[in-house]
Amino acid sequence: MSAANGRRDDALTDFSHRLVDVDGTVKKVYVAGTGPAVVLMPEMPGISPDVLRLARWVRDAGFTVHVPSLFGTDGAYPTAEEGREVVRRACVSAEFRAFAGGGTSPVTAWLRGLARRAHAECGGPGVGAIGLCFTGNFALTMALEPAVIAPVINHPSLPLDDPAGLELGDEDARAVRDRIARDGLKVLAYRFDDDRWCTGQRFAAYRKLLGDAFDGRVLTGSRANTNPPPFFADVVGSPHSVVTAHLVDEEGHPTVQARDEILAFLTDRLGRHIF
Repeated sequence: MSAANGRRDDALTDFSHRLVDVDGTVKKVYVAGTGPAVVLMPEMPGISPDVLRLARWVRDAGFTVHVPSLFGTDGAYPTAEEGREVVRRACVSAEFRAFAGGGTSPVTAWLRGLARRAHAECGGPGVGAIGLCFTGNFALTMALEPAVIAPVINHPSLPLDDPAGLELGDEDARAVRDRIARDGLKVLAYRFDDDRWCTGQRFAAYRKLLGDAFDGRVLTGSRANTNPPPFFADVVGSPHSVVTAHLVDEEGHPTVQARDEILAFLTDRLGRHIF
């Protein structure tokens, strides 16, 4: 267990875990709670204690939260050195499309399969999907699965080399836009105004694709947590993770308000304990 800066790894003892096979690809998924399903995808460099704090808030709001292990060490406190290595491996992985021109990341097909299974198991009107950072845009791509009806995009960082780009192939972009228009879905999104990984250009690209269905909300970076874990301080290097590493857990704080808005969005669209 690491204890740098008073922070410790998370043992995930209040989550069950299972291996989920989608078309021959098997990944570990951590599950907690009851009620309609919400898939919460990790941010770089993995399922950190801050991601798990958000997962518990989702669970406690009346949902069955599913946290898939996509990269990094589950529950680990995000150090700078280890985080850099996780980013390096993810950028060359066949599952992800980290750079412009790569199209949609293949791992999103597995995530859509997870959403289908979670909906079948948990019931309710549909599934929520929350993406964070590297997985931010995955929440939108998951809307290609009809069960996904509440996508939340947080500070999407891909593609890393094109601040105005979206991590979507052209065909998938059209299909997502058509599905959202057809079913009247809304897409909730967050970023800090001075985030160097998710700029205003990226939010403008989402609005161009989705029109009024895109609800992009921007927080003042000066209100971000000034003492995030080392990976975020040394590698990310700007306000970025609105509801995880850069959240300030104080009543009335803008980042806590963002968290509450996300939970309200999920509750409005999914309801609570609907079977």
